Amino acid sequence: MKSLALLAGIATLALPVSSAEAGIMTIGSGLARSCYEASEAREATRSNIETCNRALIEQALDRHDQVATYVNRGILHYLSNNLVEANSDYDRAIALDPNEPEAWLNKAMAALIAGDNRTAAPLFDKALALKTSRPALAYYGRAMVNEDQGNVRQAYADLKRARELEPGWALPAQELKRYVVRN
Repeated sequence: MKSLALLAGIATLALPVSSAEAGIMTIGSGLARSCYEASEAREATRSNIETCNRALIEQALDRHDQVATYVNRGILHYLSNNLVEANSDYDRAIALDPNEPEAWLNKAMAALIAGDNRTAAPLFDKALALKTSRPALAYYGRAMVNEDQGNVRQAYADLKRARELEPGWALPAQELKRYVVRN
């Protein structure tokens, strides 16, 4: 199967951070494709997680599709508020391919949501260095970490960059309204 990185969508969680998970699409049919579709649709049911489990056990996936399936299953766990399992899947994806930016980005978002800014910051940096398909999200997440750590100038710069990259995404623009720039 050929694979292609693709955005999985945006969801608002209980925290004041809007998070998005960056899924990885598998082209073709079968369980791995169904797992991707479930993550993209943000349908974190037991049945969909089981589909991902079966894809990893029953299908002869190449390494990239294994990575994609771990990331996509991780998204489903994340959406089910099971950050332990989500991180386990992101770690498995990273172990198979340390250069997969979406695994790093999703792991960063999970750390941010868990309130673990020390862990989140370098993960956002890694996702950006590896050219995530969602750089605006990575800048936004990094901005939240920087603001929380008192790095207001860097937070502002990251929010501006997120807005430049995705001008149609309202959240960075909304967050920028809280800042007052003085010369």
